[in-house]
Amino acid sequence: MPTKDRQIKKLIKLNNELENYFRNTIIPQLFVDAHLILRKFTPPAMKQFSLSNDDLGKPIHDVKDNIRFPSIVENIQQVIDCNEILEKEIQTTDHRWFQMNIIPYIAQKDNKANGVIITFVEITMRIKDLKEQERLISDHETLLDTISHDIKSPLTSMVLTINQLKKVSHEKPDEFKTLFNLLENSIRKLQLIINDLTDAGKQKHKYKAQEELLNFENILEDVRLTLAGNIRESGAVIKSEIDVSEIFYSRRKLRSIVYNLINNAIKFMPAERKPEIVIKTQREKNHIVITVKDNGIGIDKTKQDAVFSKYFRVENAIEGSGIGLYLVKEIVNNSGGKISLKSQPGKGSEFKVYLKAE
Repeated sequence: MPTKDRQIKKLIKLNNELENYFRNTIIPQLFVDAHLILRKFTPPAMKQFSLSNDDLGKPIHDVKDNIRFPSIVENIQQVIDCNEILEKEIQTTDHRWFQMNIIPYIAQKDNKANGVIITFVEITMRIKDLKEQERLISDHETLLDTISHDIKSPLTSMVLTINQLKKVSHEKPDEFKTLFNLLENSIRKLQLIINDLTDAGKQKHKYKAQEELLNFENILEDVRLTLAGNIRESGAVIKSEIDVSEIFYSRRKLRSIVYNLINNAIKFMPAERKPEIVIKTQREKNHIVITVKDNGIGIDKTKQDAVFSKYFRVENAIEGSGIGLYLVKEIVNNSGGKISLKSQPGKGSEFKVYLKAE
């Protein structure tokens, strides 16, 4: 057989193998030459990027809308100019994620890019898994912060109550009994928190707070009992105007929201002023709004965003770890709600928590 015929036969065989590869590959691939002309694509690219055989031979400029990735032309040109592989994560309009690799096709003769091969590997599930891991880490940090915060509360109440017990005369048995009951209640709260922590540790799945239909007045009363020592010592007056009683939410999370807002209202108060706190619930469109208004020290407008940051502390504050409002915002945001703040230095603050109404 003449040499020319053997070469032709070899080329036909190589072409058939290449075509067979194109037909059977499961990865969307595009072949674009140095003049930015679409020369070939694999069948999966037809489905993923709505390409057809009519697109072959067209400038990539004319088919880029099918690919639905606006900067692909610039990326191809960059690879041709630099002879370097470009790797990039992209998202298509159907919200799927891909790892896009643009590989230069180097001509051996002059060692220059004669075009590019573009591959797309779907990584949608990997991206979802990464987001889930980030959410789990966030939930874990929030849980640890909540636990440490909740344990601190009854311990603080116990210390305050013990200090008051030392001052009470044995000739006032009724007052002594009241304080003793407060101390006993704080110990029970601490035991419940430790039991919850132990139970959560035994579970192999991640910590989840179950949602249920709650009575807001019961949650508020629970918080009053928890903060009884603080309320007594500060002389705080807490009023409530409840228009919406039932809220479908996690008991632990709702209690944490109300507790932190009331605790801050008591804590950040001028020495010469007794805390006056008004708590309201009402419905606004698709939300149940919990409002906590106080007459405390207030917050300067320039710092009203910062108060929700982790470990932020008010200037000259003796107490506080700086995680209370951060926890509230995390809990509310993670459940699809939001929190707002209106405040004026020296006149008090008003927090509004918007929870989705089920």
